[in-house]
Amino acid sequence: MNALLLTDLYKIYKDGDIESVALRGASLSVEAGEFVAITGRSGAGKSTLLSLIGGLAVPSAGRVVIGGTDIAKLGETERATFRRNAIGIVYQTDNLIPFLTALENVMAPMQLAGRKDARRRAQTLLADVGLAGRLNHKPAMLSGGERQRVAIAIALANNPQLLLADELTGELDSATADKVMELLNVLNTQHNLTLIVVTHNKQVAARARRQVTIADGQLSESETHHA
Repeated sequence: MNALLLTDLYKIYKDGDIESVALRGASLSVEAGEFVAITGRSGAGKSTLLSLIGGLAVPSAGRVVIGGTDIAKLGETERATFRRNAIGIVYQTDNLIPFLTALENVMAPMQLAGRKDARRRAQTLLADVGLAGRLNHKPAMLSGGERQRVAIAIALANNPQLLLADELTGELDSATADKVMELLNVLNTQHNLTLIVVTHNKQVAARARRQVTIADGQLSESETHHA
């Protein structure tokens, strides 16, 4: 079954009388459990594409179907609920709440969703990302790689069908970036998590099972590289 199906996506931005087309007929099919890297030069439409897949914006035309639901047809509140339950997003900057500990940061989205097992699951997730000894550390006490791993744990909190990562190694040194990518590889292979990574970094893209290039608002398959 397709975890994600993008069909003929268009996204047009208007600024007064000026229109700019960020996506023009972009289509993509991703199977459940796939690890896909989307690459392209700056301004090619990578961030726009990710915001549409993540339900943070709606396309001007086309379909965004995740697990059988066309999220482009949902209202804003329904889309927010769907996103919270089905999609995990990790950004280039970790977006952690500075006055909360790592544990509290990971618990927060589960508490919002009304889960009773938030503390236990947060402890498990932090152990899974190698931070069992850092539960009570606030973000300022963690390294960049550790903060990014907390962000991954947060993204996984509500058992998403799909994990999206936007340039998540952009602010990390190469050794730390490698560890973060290794963690994503493990999550993908051992937990069958569907993973879409948007990156301009060739080494990061090479970790994916499949590479897709975005250029002129359209998507095309790159040569396949196996990690």
